[in-house]
Amino acid sequence: MAAAERGGSPSLSAGEEEPPLGLDSLVEEAAAAPSAGFRLTAVRREPAVKLQHGVSGLEPLAWSEDHRVSVSTARSIAVLEQLSDVHSGGQEMVIHRTAVPAPSAACFLKVGPKKEVAECKEKFASSADPTVSQTFMLDRVFNPEGKSLPPMRGFKYSSWSPLGCDANGRCLLAALTMDNRLTIHANLNRLQWVQLVDLTEIYGERLYEASYRLSKADTPRGELGDFSEFQRRHSMQTPVRMEWSGICTTQQVKHNNECRDVGSVLLAVLFENGNIAVWQFQLPFLGKEAITSCNTIESGINSPSVLSWWEYEHNNRKMSGLIVGSDFGPVKILPVNLKAVKGYFTLRQPVVLWQEMDQLPVHSIKCIPLYHPYQKCSCSLVVAARGPYVFWCLLLISKAGLNVHNSHVTGLHSLPIVSLTADKQNGTVYTCSSDGKVRQLIPIFTDVALKFEHQLIKLSEVFGSVRTHGIAVSPCGAYLAIITTEGMTNGLHPVNKNYQVQFVTLKTFEEAAAQLLESSVQNLFRQVDLTDLVRWKILKDKHIPQFLQEALDKKIESCGSTYFWRFKLFLLRILYQSMQKAPSEVMWRPSHEDAKILISDSPGMGSTEEDQEEGTSKQASKQSLCDTGKGMDIDDTADDSLPQSSDIGGREPMEEKLLEIQAQIEAVEMHLTREHMKRVLGEVYLHTWITENTSIPTRGVCDFLMSDDGYDDRTARVLIGHILKKMNKQTFPEHCSLCKEILPFTDRKQAVCSNGHIWLRCFLTYQSCQSLVYRRCLLHDSIARHPTPEDPEWIKRLLQGPCTFCDSPVF
Repeated sequence: MAAAERGGSPSLSAGEEEPPLGLDSLVEEAAAAPSAGFRLTAVRREPAVKLQHGVSGLEPLAWSEDHRVSVSTARSIAVLEQLSDVHSGGQEMVIHRTAVPAPSAACFLKVGPKKEVAECKEKFASSADPTVSQTFMLDRVFNPEGKSLPPMRGFKYSSWSPLGCDANGRCLLAALTMDNRLTIHANLNRLQWVQLVDLTEIYGERLYEASYRLSKADTPRGELGDFSEFQRRHSMQTPVRMEWSGICTTQQVKHNNECRDVGSVLLAVLFENGNIAVWQFQLPFLGKEAITSCNTIESGINSPSVLSWWEYEHNNRKMSGLIVGSDFGPVKILPVNLKAVKGYFTLRQPVVLWQEMDQLPVHSIKCIPLYHPYQKCSCSLVVAARGPYVFWCLLLISKAGLNVHNSHVTGLHSLPIVSLTADKQNGTVYTCSSDGKVRQLIPIFTDVALKFEHQLIKLSEVFGSVRTHGIAVSPCGAYLAIITTEGMTNGLHPVNKNYQVQFVTLKTFEEAAAQLLESSVQNLFRQVDLTDLVRWKILKDKHIPQFLQEALDKKIESCGSTYFWRFKLFLLRILYQSMQKAPSEVMWRPSHEDAKILISDSPGMGSTEEDQEEGTSKQASKQSLCDTGKGMDIDDTADDSLPQSSDIGGREPMEEKLLEIQAQIEAVEMHLTREHMKRVLGEVYLHTWITENTSIPTRGVCDFLMSDDGYDDRTARVLIGHILKKMNKQTFPEHCSLCKEILPFTDRKQAVCSNGHIWLRCFLTYQSCQSLVYRRCLLHDSIARHPTPEDPEWIKRLLQGPCTFCDSPVF
């Protein structure tokens, strides 16, 4: 059941010599008994998203840090973005759906000149040796177009980058197609995905220029006409998996020999022959010109299957490496030399985590950073799916060196594990097999290593009889996304497979609210899964729980952070939506009940009393019929809790309640606006030395802050006093671009000149957006202007900020 293997003696290397670290590998039995102390109640969350095509690849599901779910299918990557919409009263999850289409043309790996490659293919296809001709004809890497076989369309794997890598500060998507094309995509305008770079093409060109040698010291290999050389050139550029590292900081030398810190990210690509290409990209990644370097590492692992980054922090120093698994069973960590990266050091030798060639393929690897409560230090938990078992390895650095504890958890599934995912905040691991059973594994630290408490989640009790094809946990651990198809009914398989992405809750409302209140992130956008649980609860109950209100008020009084004010604004907006009465009909649906003029009603035509009575009775019956049909679309809970329009006495308290909530919303928005205005004025004060027109309406912002007699902020008054001294009685007003009249600063949302021209104001700099193109917040809270080449760096930094009301990025 459990065994531990001793690896090599790893050591650490940095710019200076480090003492070698020993390896202490212990045998630990992993507890595999279910626990009664941890009870998870999975609740279904609507809606279920139906996929247009069947899923493809081994791990078809991935959840990004900016709350987008990617699903690899046979024709595209379906991307489902979760939103915590404050403008909708519906209780279902709000999902924005886009797709990355698969390329229409097949991908041919570059193994030589086109003419020579064509001649070699014809030679191998017509070879008299069946071991050559049949191997060539049946290998889809050599023949991606298929000819008589179906084309290799669809995606094999997708991987999300960390948050903050694209031009909008969001995640990039690396996609690997079935015909081995590796590309990077970005969603810059929320409606369309743009391919930024084709790494397969670039890597093939690099190998071609280097004569398919990794270094100049390598001896030249055979000619392309040799079938073994033909296979080698393909295998050294056939991707198996790719994974992103965390964002690291590099130093860049400017023209004046000054050094500036530049953010960068690494993408490791594992190839079929065991080599690993480590790409380094400068952030924000905009295309081919942002590629800094590409280094190739030889792993020495036969038949590699999976890849993951190992990132470990010890005494404010960071270590990194690559965990590689094999189809034959071994798992080891490879050192990665990060040149010019601040604060990183690496292993000098590989660390073997599992050495046995037991023919249990490594399917998925996750690395989770944790804190060891007994050893009082940080540690790394590596978990991997190997057949029906979960292999785990605990790595920590002590005074004795690098300690490695490993074992297996057995008795989880009767079928092989098809998907494994982990909540990196608390270390909880989730596994699933194809029979619709999901296991939750919770690591429990012991004096020496750890053990796992686990419990079974039967999806049949939530969705009915289903088969599962993949799972992914949300960034904060609130939801579990599952790809399902119909299971067996009365012992019979379904005729057709309908692939769906379904969601279940992993946390209660109380747990989500407590996590939001104690969050170290203090950003609502990065915790959308938690805020969605809170939103669902308030929309159902139509009130904010008392314990949450009191805890939030205490946080605001003691801390005063704008994060808690934004959280309060979010709660008030959801409460306001819950009080709204549901519309009697769908807003976008055209009405077919237009009034028609009867001949009897037209001028000059008389109408008898009987006709009038008959028309009145028909109209009344028709109206009652319509009301009955419309009433079926309205939520019953809304009808029970909200007063009817005919009840005037009940309607007035509801309107008063809505007005009261609206007043509270406006007060919180004004507080957040003033706090951001202080920040903008602080930037103006720090970056202006003399009387200077910074294009920011500084005098208008100062007057707006001081216009309210009830607003008494000593910090703001002192800051405004210093700024007015610098301005030296200059006002630098904004002017309307249409009529050249002055634009007074009387409103934080818009500017109106004396001729009535209205311009919206940028919520980041409070400048008037006098152009037809501007950006908007993800939840449509506010608008912001685009940066211009004339803007100084500090204004460009201000324009890169998120929304001041909901923390959402701006597009």
